[in-house]
Amino acid sequence: MSWDDDSYADEFGERRPARGKASTTGWQVARRAAGYLGVVAGVVALVAGAIVAVNSLGLAAKPGGFGAPPAKPANVALPPVVSPTEQAEGTDAEGEGEGEGEGEGAGGATQESAVVSGSGVSPMSQIDPEWMTRVAGATGIPVRALSAYAFAHISLAAEEPECGLDWTTIAAIGEIESGHGSHGDSVLDENGYAQPAIIGRALDGDGVATIKDTDDGVFDGDATWDRAVGPMQFIPSTWAKWGSDANGDGIADPNQIDDAARSAAHYLCASGPMTSPDGWRAAVFSYNHDNDYVDKVAKVANGFAADAG
Repeated sequence: MSWDDDSYADEFGERRPARGKASTTGWQVARRAAGYLGVVAGVVALVAGAIVAVNSLGLAAKPGGFGAPPAKPANVALPPVVSPTEQAEGTDAEGEGEGEGEGEGAGGATQESAVVSGSGVSPMSQIDPEWMTRVAGATGIPVRALSAYAFAHISLAAEEPECGLDWTTIAAIGEIESGHGSHGDSVLDENGYAQPAIIGRALDGDGVATIKDTDDGVFDGDATWDRAVGPMQFIPSTWAKWGSDANGDGIADPNQIDDAARSAAHYLCASGPMTSPDGWRAAVFSYNHDNDYVDKVAKVANGFAADAG
């Protein structure tokens, strides 16, 4: 018999009418629909939960997304210092050539400031020279700049140990802001000054912030508008609050790499401990209110940490 016959045979071979299908009530339809919806909702909830969990974990480690660098660079060890005896011997040897070419290439008031503050003893003599040679070679950071970043790390470890800032973050900012004092045709001299001085564009509101002169042009040579100054690109008004003397010459000068690096470290630590991803990110964001900038600093700092071993 065909599958569409409306009758079937009983055990005696007699034909009987086919049994009709039971009718489906509206309540049953509703229950089935509700069941299907429940399954779909459950699947959607599981998928959504997985996405949220993955994104939450991912953003906690990489605020810019999985393609961004980690928010907080890996910590590196404190740079080694030389013993007092070795330091004294190094100072005597270096003292013979100090003072040559001080202030050359910097113009106006910036040149005068460099001449005055070039008489200090460089913190470079306090960092283990073997460490500096090895790390400078591995990272590409000029030795003179590296010594400033390392000294800032050592200073902050003693002055603000709860901050947790290390030299790789300072160095990353130094690279991004001025190429470690090599922006344009500038080169760091033995006293830590970029020759010629590195002066940013006028902050006159044309595509930049509007900041009228606050230093009478002493540091930036502009008596009308403020300009970012030196290897770490400090605005004079910010330097007036955070500038510090790291090379011991009695003058805090944003054009001098030791002073600028330690001042940048103090500025960063003012935001709070940098030991967590959020804390580190907030500190660097305070230096430049741009999340892309923060990601870039993290990437560069991590590169330095990896290269330094």
